[in-house]
Amino acid sequence: MNNLHHYKAAITWTGNRGEGTTSYKSYDRSHSVNINHKPEIPLSSDAAFMGDKGKYNPEELFLASISSCHMLWYLHLCADNGIVVIAYTDMATGVMDEKAGGGKFTEVMLHPHVTVQHSAMITRAIALHDQANEKCFIANSCNFPVKHHPVCKIEVKQAATV
Repeated sequence: MNNLHHYKAAITWTGNRGEGTTSYKSYDRSHSVNINHKPEIPLSSDAAFMGDKGKYNPEELFLASISSCHMLWYLHLCADNGIVVIAYTDMATGVMDEKAGGGKFTEVMLHPHVTVQHSAMITRAIALHDQANEKCFIANSCNFPVKHHPVCKIEVKQAATV
């Protein structure tokens, strides 16, 4: 059974400096994203493409969406498999190859650091990253492999002080 899910995002260019796109350098790359009455996200292009380095850019959000989707599937699978995750962080990295007139991402590597409740959970916790990668909607939409290098440790409980 296929369930279709539909999404909408309103993108508004906010970078008209008064002369529109009369030249490549005449306009600002600033724009905003509004989705279903949620807080607005201010964006620009990457600074390498004359953007505002103080704003998010599409490439960063693309990388973040892959990492976020992987994490959400991973947590789901851990819950289903009795793996108690206490903490999760990821420092995802991506490589975009710019070619004349365009470019594309060629590589994304996730670096999830997971803390689980018991040492007996570590082996299964690491293995579940493969399943999360297979299920991730965003990774499945990419035309390159999304790889991961997980690190897993156990929760260290502080001794009670008297």
